[in-house]
Amino acid sequence: MNFSSLDYFIMVAQERSFTRAAERLHITQQTLSAHIAGLEKEAGSKLLVRTVPLELTYAGQVFLAHAVDLRRRKQSLDQELMDIANEQKGLLRIGVAPTRGRILMPELISRFHEERPSVSVRIIEAANDELLTLLTDGEADMAIGMFPQTVPGLDLIYFYREEVVLLIAEALLERLYEADARAVPDRVSRDGLAALEACSFLLNGPRDIAGRIGRGMMRQAGLMPRVAVEAANVETLLELCVRGEGACFCPENLMHAALTEEKIGQLAVLHLGEEALYDIRFALLKQEHRWSAAEDFIRIAIAQYRA
Repeated sequence: MNFSSLDYFIMVAQERSFTRAAERLHITQQTLSAHIAGLEKEAGSKLLVRTVPLELTYAGQVFLAHAVDLRRRKQSLDQELMDIANEQKGLLRIGVAPTRGRILMPELISRFHEERPSVSVRIIEAANDELLTLLTDGEADMAIGMFPQTVPGLDLIYFYREEVVLLIAEALLERLYEADARAVPDRVSRDGLAALEACSFLLNGPRDIAGRIGRGMMRQAGLMPRVAVEAANVETLLELCVRGEGACFCPENLMHAALTEEKIGQLAVLHLGEEALYDIRFALLKQEHRWSAAEDFIRIAIAQYRA
């Protein structure tokens, strides 16, 4: 039994398809089938029910749990041995939500490569709620996201505080509220989102942080919004917001990263209070040895953000 075969089995279990797994692994289906058959022979049990989609037998479920654990231990061993040999190379896999990656990663990776030019970085984009699963399944070395202060089996390191704001084009406010337009932000601060009953909204999906916070605050205010556009890409919503198509919930740092100062100047920026503030943290598996490349990335990121 070798680690390549374990990796192949994990991929088949994830994809539930020999065809898709072979494509992702860049091998032939014949090679993949041979490895799985070899594992089943060594295990003395059928691991897969070859239906469409594939299903794991009970033995396959047990085998998968151990395969994921062994792969994670092998990755940790490889990283520790690289540090012992002072090898400044390897692959650092970072899980991050697409929007946050757009904000953070270009600058951070450039600064990281100034110190560790031979360490490749793989950005694994996933919804915030999926990031911790990437860690526990051994798909990522670290994740950056909105996580609880404590999670069993994980080390959580504070990075920075993020804020979701509500953006509305000044032109839209004037069109909807006419002479009262300038008073609307104060009314929202005083009375909540119910003051925007006449406004349409541009929303992220409920799995996105901005979408979840915005929807929660509207429910709390008893507001039944007219959703003009729903999209996963906040940058698309921001451009629509500037055009006056509706109000948009958005992380404030993304607003500055995605829009020019001229466009920001066309928007009213409404701060929504403590409910719209949350901490961003690094998450890593608890291990006796933490890879120096991961340590360096975290150190550089924190220093950059504080600067």
